[in-house]
Amino acid sequence: MFGGKKKLNSMRVDTLIGKGTVVRGDLHFVGGLHIDGRIEGNVVADGDDDAALVLSEGGEVEGEVHAPNTMLNGSIEGDVHSAVHLELAANAKVCGDVYYNLLEMAVGAEVNGKLVHRKGGKPQLEDQRGKTVGPQLEAEEVLDS
Repeated sequence: MFGGKKKLNSMRVDTLIGKGTVVRGDLHFVGGLHIDGRIEGNVVADGDDDAALVLSEGGEVEGEVHAPNTMLNGSIEGDVHSAVHLELAANAKVCGDVYYNLLEMAVGAEVNGKLVHRKGGKPQLEDQRGKTVGPQLEAEEVLDS
C-alpha cells in the first residue's frame, strides 16, 4: 500500500474523520481510514494486511494505534503497532513506543518512546548477547507452560 512511490494522496479512503470531529471510544476499521480530527480511544484495523491508516497533520489520537500500514503526520499519545509499513512524516509526533516491521522516518518526525523492530510484525526475543532468537510467546502460551 505504501511501497515505492505510493504515498498519502494515492491511498484509498473508506472512512474519513473530518477536522473538528471528536470520537470518544475505540475505533475499529477496515480498508482505508483518514483522520483529520481527534480520536480519544484506540484505533484498530480489523481484517487483512491491506488496511491503512493516515493521520494528517491536524489529526490526533489519544490511545493505541494498531494498523498494518500506517502513515502519520499528526500526534499520537500512545503506542503504535504497524505490522507491515509505518511512515512517520515530518510533523509526526508519537509519545509512546513504536512497534514496526518496515519504518520510514522523515526529518522532523518525533518519537518519545522506544522503537522496536518486529520482523513480519511479530515480537522478537533477544538472548543475552542481543541476538534475535525467535518470536515471543503469546500470553496464553506462557500461562499454559
